[in-house]
Amino acid sequence: MKKVLCCFLFLTFFLSPTLLVAQINESDTLNFKARLALTGFWQGGNVETLIFRAKAGLSFKTLKKWVFKTQNSYVYQEFGKQKADEDILSLNFLYFNPEKKVYPLLLGFVSTNFRRQIDVRSLLGAGVTFQILNKQSNWLKLSLTSEYEQTDFVNDDFNLSVYDGNPSINTFRGTLWINGKYQLFGKKLILTHESYIQPSLQQSNNYRWQADVGLELPLSKFLNFKVNYLHTFESIVIAGQKQEDQFLSFGFTLKSY
Repeated sequence: MKKVLCCFLFLTFFLSPTLLVAQINESDTLNFKARLALTGFWQGGNVETLIFRAKAGLSFKTLKKWVFKTQNSYVYQEFGKQKADEDILSLNFLYFNPEKKVYPLLLGFVSTNFRRQIDVRSLLGAGVTFQILNKQSNWLKLSLTSEYEQTDFVNDDFNLSVYDGNPSINTFRGTLWINGKYQLFGKKLILTHESYIQPSLQQSNNYRWQADVGLELPLSKFLNFKVNYLHTFESIVIAGQKQEDQFLSFGFTLKSY
């Protein structure tokens, strides 16, 4: 039932025909912003490989001082016609007064992960964002949040034996987020980055981090060519799995502005 709910939320926010993120600045003065980034790799013949990654985002003003932002991603990998990954991630934020230097936020996340055997992972929390740099072409932000997380695995045999026997791991977390966007060489190249480190506040051996870096080459007002690198780490994984994953993909970004 949880997985059905997760997929419904993903389809609602990600595949809606109104979506046209890579990365959206919620402090922008526009009332509506949307982006869609598609990257991937395919190889046929003696070695058949398929890698596909889609990342979409939407930001709009709900009331005069409130802004809602949703960022959603889908990753699929297949080697020799054998599925290796199928991951869904939906990040949802509600900001109050995001045009200020410092402003509060609420967040709610839901995700699944095929290879890591995560049935459903959900987080609810709140925090504050600090605008370090906020210009039309360049911006940098830092956020501090705290969340309650529930992760349901389809297996209960972990790399850390202290967690064995219980397929559900729940904990409070603290998270440091850093994200930014920079237009370089006279706006001929765009650098974006989103990263976080997310330790448990209760279990010192329970932590994760992620770094997501993109380079975009504008082809037109609404279309960019994109190269994307994603590096993730989780300290608690199913026994026999590696803790780190890396993705390098190529594709395009569509935007509504």
